[in-house]
Amino acid sequence: MSNITKTLRKLRETKGLSQEKLARLADVANNTIIKIEAGKNQNPTLDTLKKIAKALEVSVDDLIN
Repeated sequence: MSNITKTLRKLRETKGLSQEKLARLADVANNTIIKIEAGKNQNPTLDTLKKIAKALEVSVDDLIN
């Protein structure tokens, strides 16, 4: 399991967000969040990472480290 997989889930749950809610806030497909958390998408685009990080109010570095 990659760092982003664990980190994304932890940050999302800490904020009390469902995968669907985070996807809406980040303006990405719900499936994108599901795939990243399931480890099926280990290399999301930088654009996707920026949107997710912004929605979670963290830096991209926080998300990938």
